[in-house]
Parts: sequence; structure tokens; C-alpha cells
Amino acid sequence: MSNHGAIHWEIHTGVGHIILDRPDNANALCTTMAKHLAHAVEAAEQADIGAVLISARGKQFCAGGDINEFVANRERLSVLIQELLAIAHPTIHKLASLPVPVISALQGPLGGAGIAIGLCADLVLASTNVFLRSGYSALGLSSDLGASYFLSRRAGSARAKYILMTNRTIPAQQCLDWGLVDELHAPDELQPAAQALAEQLAAGATSALRHLKQLCNAEPQRSLQDQLNAEREAILDCARSSNSAEGISAFLEKRSPAFARR
Repeated sequence: MSNHGAIHWEIHTGVGHIILDRPDNANALCTTMAKHLAHAVEAAEQADIGAVLISARGKQFCAGGDINEFVANRERLSVLIQELLAIAHPTIHKLASLPVPVISALQGPLGGAGIAIGLCADLVLASTNVFLRSGYSALGLSSDLGASYFLSRRAGSARAKYILMTNRTIPAQQCLDWGLVDELHAPDELQPAAQALAEQLAAGATSALRHLKQLCNAEPQRSLQDQLNAEREAILDCARSSNSAEGISAFLEKRSPAFARR
């Protein structure tokens, strides 16, 4: 286990765990925590893992930016935000672009930058205790860390604008109905469900999952022909790997496949 203060990095059963651990401050993102998150994501890039699971300790997943740090630096707020984003923006891009499936387990409310950290994952599981509230415009600020991007990708631009502009609270069931999260679980069942899903994906065919992630993340403006060409190259790459032979053999032999991670 690697402890970077407010962020923990652990590996279990082929799954890399990034754990937000600043519960007394609602896991709010300060400059120091952003640095710790960057270290954890760099570790994930280098690790021999098949999936990443993002979770948090405490009642809230992440309240967003640290308002106390903003208040303490209000005379130089634009400088502080520039320094913070110089760390956090490359980090969130690396996290969302990891070549393995990324899963998030949202055990409690999220807002602001916490929306981006939670929704940058490929698959989002949430507790029935979850609710989402932007908070940006209430502070006279626009979004950061890709919150507008991830909200628009999941819920569409109209609902993203509604969430970001109105600061209305979006409860758990509405988050599910709008596609902001993929599954809802009872609070005590969330972490086991997320861990089981992460382990299932970590044991999967890494190259196939990587290609599927890239194909689904392609620009929405990509033409059908361009997507067909990309799918052709991806499936041929998979077909040349040992994992496809193993998957077919396992299917014929009615057993679980033993895929190689690399």
C-alpha cells in the first residue's frame, strides 16, 4: 500500500485502488490532495493491473474544491486555481485515459470537481445515499476537471447545462435514470459489488477491453465509416492475440477463460 496522505494507492487481486481519504473535509480537493492524486494515477499507469477502482472514505465521495483553501487565498484566487489545475487537469486526463477499465464506487454525495473524479470512470456504481449537486455557479465559477465533459457524455448537453447552471440536487434514482451512474446499490452492498466488478474486468482480456474503451470513447463526430475502420483494426488486433484463442477454447470446453493480462 502506498499512502500519499489524503490518497491511498493499493493493489489487490489485479485491481488498483485509488482511495480518497480526507473524510473530515468531505474529501475536498485541495492543492496537496491534487498532488497526491497525481502520484496515485502515475502509480496506476506503471502497475501490472487489469482494472482501477476509485472509492472514498467517509460520508461524502468528494464535495469538490476545498472552499477553505479558496477563502485563504481569495486575494490570489485565480493564481491558486491556475496552480491547482496545472496538476489536476493532466491527472484527470491520465486517469480517464488509462488503458484498463476504470470503475468508481460513489458511496455518498459529490459536487464540483468531485463530479469529474467520480464520472470520469468507464463504469460508475453508486449507493442509494448518493446525490449530485454542482455548486460551481453558486460560487460564481464555471466547471473544471472535465465536469462539463463527463456530464455531457453521460447525460447529454441539455441535462449537463441544467445540472451546472441551476445547482439543483440530483438524487440517486434520478442519477440512474439520467445515465449519470450505471448501477445503484444499498450502502452496505456498494463496495462488494464494485470490488467484484473490478476483479471480473481485471481477469478479462486486457487488449479487448482496451480496444472497446477506445472505440466507445471515440469522438461523437466520427463517421460510421471511420468507426467501422477502427473496429476492423481493433478486432484484428484482438484476433492475433493469445487471448482470443483462449476465449474460444474456453467457450468450447465450457469453462471460464484464463486470459493473460498483457
